[in-house]
Amino acid sequence: MATSAIGPGFLTQTAVFTSQLGAAFAFAILVSIVLDIAIQLNVWRVVGISGLRAQELGNRVLPGLGWVLAVCIAVGGIVFNIGNISGAGLGTNALMGADVKVGGVVTAVLAIGVFLFQRLGGALDKLIVVLGLLMMLLTLYVAIVSNPPVGEALRNTVWPDEVNWVTITTLVGGTVGGYITYAGAHRMLDSGRTGVEHVRDVAVSSVTGILLTGVMRVVLFLAVLGVVAGGITLAGNNPAGDAFQAAAGDLGLRFFGIVLWAAALSSIIGASYTSATFLVSNAPERRRLQNWVTIGFICISSALFMALGTAPKQLLVFAGAFNGLVLPIGLTLVVYVAAFRRKDLLHGYKYPAWLLGIGVLSTLIAWWLAWTSFASVFQMLSA
Repeated sequence: MATSAIGPGFLTQTAVFTSQLGAAFAFAILVSIVLDIAIQLNVWRVVGISGLRAQELGNRVLPGLGWVLAVCIAVGGIVFNIGNISGAGLGTNALMGADVKVGGVVTAVLAIGVFLFQRLGGALDKLIVVLGLLMMLLTLYVAIVSNPPVGEALRNTVWPDEVNWVTITTLVGGTVGGYITYAGAHRMLDSGRTGVEHVRDVAVSSVTGILLTGVMRVVLFLAVLGVVAGGITLAGNNPAGDAFQAAAGDLGLRFFGIVLWAAALSSIIGASYTSATFLVSNAPERRRLQNWVTIGFICISSALFMALGTAPKQLLVFAGAFNGLVLPIGLTLVVYVAAFRRKDLLHGYKYPAWLLGIGVLSTLIAWWLAWTSFASVFQMLSA
């Protein structure tokens, strides 16, 4: 879940919002992490105890609802995967000067290998963990070198100079929106850790994923904040890369190449796998089909990337709007199951009242944020 969330869009959003809001962005990060934890605790628990994927739950509650979720996630997933493959190409270009399209396609082929060859998949599974730690360490190095105003950031965490709700909406959507909400939960089902006996494992895993993502967000925020506070203006095309280069020179640019490539590879795998789980039923005999659907998903994304070069801006805007809509729809489904379908879908499990309460509150906030996000997107596209 964490490696799916930390992708090229994650890096770009964090750098852009830090350059726009400065230290005040710390408050948005804090609010988004709290909301993310509340959302993931509910989604993972309901999926884990029921043993059903989100679309299967949706179809049990309201026939057709699950397929609406599946279509939204598949459409958004393909568009964002074009951006992930593009990010992989940019990462290899920053690291070793490779052609962007060649780097993107080679990375996509590597991702296909995860699902095509079991041994390679197991090795890359461990490699992604190593790459995730490497991303954090390299970003931490840049954060230290850039010498950010930590005191000002801490003050803004609880007493911000500016509050931007659209920014918070984007952060929540980028961390637990769309396919990312279900990436870890569906992977958990595949691992067999389902049922009431695994409630504790499910809760710990869901919170751990968010905290890892939050740590990376904070470290990257501090790295960019130090650069911005030093009076350097980041370019619009590659703000995160500019920040790394400004803080640590050519070595910083190489570091950024590693971070971007690692983030892109893990996000390609996460987006493709999760989208496939929404299109194939959860059954052991369907695992091979699920792998082939995942591979087809990567191939389609790669072909579109080769044709377009990158994800068109307006297409990404629409995909972001899709993410904003999918989140409250899925949350409403989860809260409904937790409140009214305990006997049949949750196998008699007594859902904690406190968790249901924060689930209801998170759902109301998600709908409000989605409305705010859609209004902003509509104005942007109309302008």
